[in-house]
Amino acid sequence: MWQMRPPSRKSGDVESAGGLPPPLYPTMLESPQLRWAFIRKIYFILAVQLLLTVAVASVVVFVRPIPHFFVSSGAGLGIYIFLVILPLIVLCPLYYYHQRHPVNYLLLAVFTLSLSFSVGLTCAFTSGKVILESAILTSVVVVSLTLYTYWAAKRGHDFQFLGPFLFVALLILIVFAFIQLVFPLGRLSVMIYGALAAVIFCGYIIYDTDNLIKRYTYDEYIWAAVSLYLDIINLFLSLLTLFRAADT
Repeated sequence: MWQMRPPSRKSGDVESAGGLPPPLYPTMLESPQLRWAFIRKIYFILAVQLLLTVAVASVVVFVRPIPHFFVSSGAGLGIYIFLVILPLIVLCPLYYYHQRHPVNYLLLAVFTLSLSFSVGLTCAFTSGKVILESAILTSVVVVSLTLYTYWAAKRGHDFQFLGPFLFVALLILIVFAFIQLVFPLGRLSVMIYGALAAVIFCGYIIYDTDNLIKRYTYDEYIWAAVSLYLDIINLFLSLLTLFRAADT
């Protein structure tokens, strides 16, 4: 126990001997144990979301009647549009109730399932090679950026300054997508869009991981998981867009 530590030991030796985790960043004032428990909870929720996404998307991809229904009938197209919009609709009550259990988990499940179905429909009309390349590169990038952010935070780096730049970049990306939708600019512009989107969501992974380490409160575990989940899914879809355009 802390009260029983030998007075002759240094602080670092005491922490090592007692199994206490070191601070995540130099100016950390809260308990590292509580913050690490919070981080583990977030990554557990995120892992469940990603596994659910892989499962649902795999069913949509491999059960061919499902994607064919959505492209061969007016009703299917209407349901597809609804499923694309549904995650945006669910985000509003999820933001309001993200600290209220068990409503937050129910809304999170609806959000994840609807977005997973949309991802599956996107992958259903993409070659397996492109999907595999995008999935592998997404995994490597997410793990690398996560480890880098923890390493940088440990050395006192802060990425809060990225917030305004990423927000403006996201707005530009949305306008770019709208222009591409109304006035298609060709395969090269699609590749540029995919590359820019991938870079932006790489920035968001660093930004949201830094917030997870330093700024999210313990009651914001749902919203923290949603933020990282959206970063990963959007990075995957951006790479999918880039590789699919390059493959044609």
